[in-house]
Amino acid sequence: MMQNTNENESPETSAHPERGLVHIWQSVGSGGQQLCPEKVLLPIPVLQVSLGEHHGLLLTLGGHVYSFGELLWRDVSVPVSAPLLEKTLVGKTMVRVAAGGFHCGALCEQGYVYMWGENTAGQCGLSEQGSVTNVTVPEPCLVSVVDNEVVPPAVVRVVNLACGREHSLALSTQNEVWAWGSGCQLGLVTNSFPVWKPQKVEHLAGRHVIQVACGAYHSLALVRTLPTQNNNTQNTSEKEGAPPPQYSLTETEELCTIDDAHYCPLGVELTESLTSESSSQRRSPRHKLHLGRRSAGSSPGSGSGSCPLLDVKAVSQRKDLLESTSCESDGNNDSLSQPDSRLKSESGSCWKVNKRSALCDEMELHNLLQKLSGHSLELHENSVPGDTDSLSSHTSDDSCVSSTVSSYRDDSSVKSQTTNAGAVPGCYSSSPVCLEEVRVCLEAEKATVRGQKSSSQSGTKAGNRRRSLPGTPNHGSPRRRRSCARRPSSSGRTATPEETRDELPSLETEVWSWGRGSEGQLGHGDQLARLQPLCVKSLTGKEVTRVAAGSHHSLALTAQCKVFSWGSNMCGQLGHVNSPVTVPQEVKLSEGLQVWDVSAGQSHSLLLADGDSVQPVLLYCGQHQQPTPVHNKKPHQSQRSSQRSPRRAESYTVRPIQLPVYMEMSYFSTVCCGGQNCAVLADQNVMGFISTIHELASRERRFYCWLSDIRSLLLTPTRNKETSCSSLGELWTHLFISLCETFNRLSILIGRHSTLLSYFLHDVQSHDITSLLHLTHIDEFLEVYKEYCSALGNFQVMNGFQLLHKLSLEVLGSKQTTLARLCVPDQSATGDVDLVTLLYWPLQQPRQYNRLLLKLAACYDVLTTEYESLHQASVQYESLSLFLMKKKKEAETTFLFWKSHSGKYTEELRLPQRRVVCESSNRSLTLQNARRFSNHWFILFNDALVHTQGAIPSQTFFSTHHISPLTCLWVKPVTDDSSGLHAIKITCPEESFTIVASSPQEKNKWLRALNQAVDQVLGGGAQGSSPGMMGVSRTASYTFSGEGRFKEARYIGGWLAGRVHGRGIMKWPNGQTYTGNFKNGLEDGYGEVVIPNKEQNQPDIYQGQWREGRIHGFGKYRYASGEVYEGCFCDGQRHGYGMLSSGKQTRTSASVFIGEWVQDRKTGYGVYDDITRGEKYMGLWLDDQRHGSAVVVTQCGIYFEGTFKENKMSGVGLLVCDDDTVFHGEFSDDWTVNGKGVLSLVNGDCLDGLFSGEWNTGLKVVATYSKPAVDEPDNKDRNRLFRTGQYLSDTGHRWGSVFSECWRRLGCDANGRGERTTAWENIAVTITNARRRSINLSRSQSKVLECLELIPHHAEAVTTANYNNIRRYLIKACETPIHPLGWLVETLVTVYRMTYVGVGSNRRLLRQAVQEVQAYLSHYFNIVRFLFPGLPEDGGVLPDPPASLSKSRHNSNTEEQGFLSSCLLSSSVVVVSCSSLLLPLLLPRLYPPLFTLYCLQEEQKEYWECVLQLNRQPDQSLLSFLGVQKKFWPVLISVFGETKQIVSSSEDACYVSAVETLQQISTTFTPSDKLMVIQKTFEELTQEVKPLVADDFLWSMDDLLPLFLYVVLRARIRNLGAEISLIEDLMDSNVQHGEMGLMFTTLKACYIQILQESSS
Repeated sequence: MMQNTNENESPETSAHPERGLVHIWQSVGSGGQQLCPEKVLLPIPVLQVSLGEHHGLLLTLGGHVYSFGELLWRDVSVPVSAPLLEKTLVGKTMVRVAAGGFHCGALCEQGYVYMWGENTAGQCGLSEQGSVTNVTVPEPCLVSVVDNEVVPPAVVRVVNLACGREHSLALSTQNEVWAWGSGCQLGLVTNSFPVWKPQKVEHLAGRHVIQVACGAYHSLALVRTLPTQNNNTQNTSEKEGAPPPQYSLTETEELCTIDDAHYCPLGVELTESLTSESSSQRRSPRHKLHLGRRSAGSSPGSGSGSCPLLDVKAVSQRKDLLESTSCESDGNNDSLSQPDSRLKSESGSCWKVNKRSALCDEMELHNLLQKLSGHSLELHENSVPGDTDSLSSHTSDDSCVSSTVSSYRDDSSVKSQTTNAGAVPGCYSSSPVCLEEVRVCLEAEKATVRGQKSSSQSGTKAGNRRRSLPGTPNHGSPRRRRSCARRPSSSGRTATPEETRDELPSLETEVWSWGRGSEGQLGHGDQLARLQPLCVKSLTGKEVTRVAAGSHHSLALTAQCKVFSWGSNMCGQLGHVNSPVTVPQEVKLSEGLQVWDVSAGQSHSLLLADGDSVQPVLLYCGQHQQPTPVHNKKPHQSQRSSQRSPRRAESYTVRPIQLPVYMEMSYFSTVCCGGQNCAVLADQNVMGFISTIHELASRERRFYCWLSDIRSLLLTPTRNKETSCSSLGELWTHLFISLCETFNRLSILIGRHSTLLSYFLHDVQSHDITSLLHLTHIDEFLEVYKEYCSALGNFQVMNGFQLLHKLSLEVLGSKQTTLARLCVPDQSATGDVDLVTLLYWPLQQPRQYNRLLLKLAACYDVLTTEYESLHQASVQYESLSLFLMKKKKEAETTFLFWKSHSGKYTEELRLPQRRVVCESSNRSLTLQNARRFSNHWFILFNDALVHTQGAIPSQTFFSTHHISPLTCLWVKPVTDDSSGLHAIKITCPEESFTIVASSPQEKNKWLRALNQAVDQVLGGGAQGSSPGMMGVSRTASYTFSGEGRFKEARYIGGWLAGRVHGRGIMKWPNGQTYTGNFKNGLEDGYGEVVIPNKEQNQPDIYQGQWREGRIHGFGKYRYASGEVYEGCFCDGQRHGYGMLSSGKQTRTSASVFIGEWVQDRKTGYGVYDDITRGEKYMGLWLDDQRHGSAVVVTQCGIYFEGTFKENKMSGVGLLVCDDDTVFHGEFSDDWTVNGKGVLSLVNGDCLDGLFSGEWNTGLKVVATYSKPAVDEPDNKDRNRLFRTGQYLSDTGHRWGSVFSECWRRLGCDANGRGERTTAWENIAVTITNARRRSINLSRSQSKVLECLELIPHHAEAVTTANYNNIRRYLIKACETPIHPLGWLVETLVTVYRMTYVGVGSNRRLLRQAVQEVQAYLSHYFNIVRFLFPGLPEDGGVLPDPPASLSKSRHNSNTEEQGFLSSCLLSSSVVVVSCSSLLLPLLLPRLYPPLFTLYCLQEEQKEYWECVLQLNRQPDQSLLSFLGVQKKFWPVLISVFGETKQIVSSSEDACYVSAVETLQQISTTFTPSDKLMVIQKTFEELTQEVKPLVADDFLWSMDDLLPLFLYVVLRARIRNLGAEISLIEDLMDSNVQHGEMGLMFTTLKACYIQILQESSS
């Protein structure tokens, strides 16, 4: 437990603190007298001090809170020297304290608020309304801040706290304001006071509030400016096109605005009638009628359009409304606590004033005034004499019901008001409610209204002017903007210590105020109260970073170290002579003072500023009297506060004066005011750390002020001048704008950083030095300084300062002297302004950063993190400083170069970013083998090497010049000493030349300069450490100019020793674009090209492989005509396998060809699908013509096979119709018969003879008709004649081009001719390149490619143990077309579907289709055996692995064992065949077209009708019909665990498991999988029979066949014949005679039995 500090003990430390020293004194004093500050004797560093009226709070290191002064809620007085520890808060780490008038607040690190002290107005927010026991809260108690608008209600975390006399404000982590207490200074929409629970200030919702401050009866908020919106959120339909308000501020006239009034002084939008009327009333100032009001029924921005001001001329008409609706005055809350003596408030009432309303009569006015005076007298009687501030909420000092909407008064009216206020000491405010004043107001109003009827119709401009500032938000009401204003988050950018410290504060801020305004402390240009927060318009754009609120005045501190003050100036607390000040005015400071902290008390202000030295100085504004020590003054409760508006002091300062302080008070970090007291926090300068921090912050603040002055005096006026563009020219205007933008960016960065450093000084103890912005945002500093230096150098190089100087003389005028003061000392003495030196001066700042960071690093041990961070940052700033000075020197040298070599031809080479490095004007460099009388001049710039040539030896005139960009320049020294020349070889993309130096020194000089320039332009360190090897491989852009394929093309990409190499983009002027890989100056590898086609108005697009500048390899070409070719190319021509799609299916020319190409022509085997004619050609081609053996099928079902010659049917062929009519004979043209032939009809009749004519139109026949006898045997010769397949090409050679392309991708010249290692390397490279190109791969695809990148162990012997590794690899390879094997599978599937889908679905193609699949397997197996040489030949047996290996892998994978079971000859032998290894990979993809052909061929309607007919019978009847013995008839079945008996009527109840298993045969693809289904069916059948027979039962075919026939029938397999034929054609030969073969034979027998049954 922490002990009481009165015993001078501390739990933290007993040593005297070196930081956080607190000094407190009374504010009243004389400039000539010495101050007597009292020092707080605490051994703990103090982090924060907050002062109330007669008490104060201290927050120490460790989060402890101490109190001192008059603690009236405890009836105890604590001296300053020995503050009292708040024991209730011990154990809670507090981070913020706030002292109100007579109450206190503290904030813990969790964001919870604790309040204690006086609670008469609910300012502590603890007890319910009406409770008497909680007038004071003696100990800190938790105040719950809860947001009830969310579901469920959430506790609000608070980051800042502020307290006034009768209210408290809290700022949440969501940058929202919460208020509680009493008075209009809360800014709440409520009709009930006090407000005991914190409520959100809705008018600021949706805005990013940065800081809050509380005066006695007014509130301030620093708000981040909302982003600019395109749409206007206010209803300004009648104001469209109107000019914005214009404000002029002078010493005698505070504010004058010229604008139509649409808002009343409370910020509420007026109605149309009220606007027109009030505008006419503004011509003469009005006195105010003061009425007390409890709360506001409506608020600005609520959308109701109501105005809480009552025009006196409408009193008679609105008497009843006045009794029910009232306007809140400044803090007039508790005065109306009794229901019978207060004005009711009606929430949401709409006040509308009719300009034709009559004046009230005397009786109504008398009753109204009597009621108002009654309130005043009653309050006077209940109050304690002299205790004005404690009962300040019971009086009204502001007018909330005024005789005019605009209540601005001239100087005479103000003076009379202040005089009256001073002459009536018994009044509670400076503007008391007085009957006489009301009568005077009403009489003046009568006269005015009479004159308004005529003057309002005249339409003069005087009637539309007003002299009061409408305190309206500059962005409209936040409630209206709720939809477009983003709700700020706690992680947003910050501008105060209360916000997150890791980001830059914002300088785009606004000041909002609300509450009482009798002294003008709200800053809206009048002395009216504001019920809701309103923006102080005149401070918008001033970059306010801090606000402070005194009792009746306000202060605002800007980033330019300027102070604006407004409000009461009775004691000179505003720092100037104007009184009162209703709008912010700048405080006049002595020259050289830069204020960076402010605080406001009851009648004084305290400023903390930078002076001539590093040590800060204190500035004081306020009354001068003899000081009295704080601890000797013990006021009585009745004297605890002066009057609410203090009397004018007899002596006060005209401007802030510097307080005489002792040097032992060290370095001030924070100032604080409260009541009549002042306090400062100071730090001892230990090891120079504090002084260095202050010097860093002071320099940064002065630097920002200098930047702001330059910007406002020179850059902004010059840029905004209308004639600047014509004076400078287009190029120089662009450069000047760029200079201004970079200057502004530098200025903003420095301004935000200087503000953050000021916050850093306020709380140095709790900050880590590594959080300095110089360290955390060093990259941003480097970038901004470099950008500014570059823009400045560009402007100088182009001689822009000469033009700017002339323009600045016109712009500045009399301000030339002011600008001269901002120059460096050597220039300001002469009075001349050198703009170059002036604008280059900011570049010296990084050197100061380096110096100060080194000083800070010296305060730490070299092994600490702080030292390392500071030292590294200082090194970077030192490098930055050297870099900037180097760039400055380069710009100056280049400027002098162009100045000395000015001329028409040299101006062509002059560019803003170009800097001269060296040049050969002294003939130190010449071209090798140059002509005798030629003159050569070489100029090395930072971006190019320029070679000029001319007959005249002059540097300002030359005939030709050539510019070689350094990005595409290669430099190499010539080491051949035999010639004796000091030569350097220069290589460019289109030429190479050699330059000769005059001496070895010149050669080394130029070689080093060239290498450094090239290295720098390539982004290196520009050291030139390796001559000749600088950037051999690089990425750059270049535009070709010479003749060739790349003429006038622009290239961006990789280079290698002067030639395009690597990935890049080449663009031609005609629009042609190539994107892809290059090699040795030509397109090579994968690339995409787009070639415009003007005739088709569509481009040709190719994507694929290139070699040596030509299309070569596999690719896809989209022609402008609509054709698409995807296949192989060779030397720019279609060669090899390819597919050409012509047109679309909706066009007449739609067709698809897939097959072999030779030199851009169809040659070899191919399939041509003529979609228009409905024909498909499958055969040989030659030179784009059908030539050789082929098959043609049509959509009508006609099948033809024979020979073609010159694109026609020629020779002997076979034609089969869909109805089985067959013709075998000679053809002379397409579908034209001419010659001998045999025609077989459907019924078996035959015609043998001569035929001629077209098949579809009719035949001419000269033939012998024969009709076979009934018992005549089949004619084998004729059957052989009509057999299909006799004229087909060999299926093993059909798609040789596809397999050749696969071999090529493996790196082999032909089938199996190549290196196996090379093949595997090509696979790995292909997959790696594809992964780099394809960025949108899914996770599964990436994983597959990652596995395939690893080359498997392919050279080892294949055994039964590692056989499955090969199978798994093949499965993954077939999953992606990137792998050559995967591409092969995908291509084979494509050609197969193109052949046998659509028109190709002809049942007579089945044999051909099966043979084609078998050919695929054979070729594929050869490739696999090439990659895995350990595999045996087709039908070979795998050897067993070693015993140890076999034992370890015995139970590794049951799925693999199941796969191997189809390959087993015995329990220990595995047979490898192409079908067992590859059919599972290929057949599932080919299954749809293949099985369709099987279904067409094996379609048996009789079979299916028989199956349906037999399945109509019950189970027992069907078993009996099939001849199943009764011992196999099931009697009982189990249904969901329940046993049921089978009756005679039961259907589908027997052998259900076997039936369901057999039905799965239709869901499998490969013969091995289908055989496994048959095997499982027999197993299920056996399991169901076992309970019915003996244990030693063995199947016999007589028992098995009928029972299995029952299962087949009940399975109802629609295409069982097709399934059986597929298995029979493609099953492995090694399983045909085994157990599976027997089971398959049984299934086949059942199918034949069903067919026989159907025929019988």
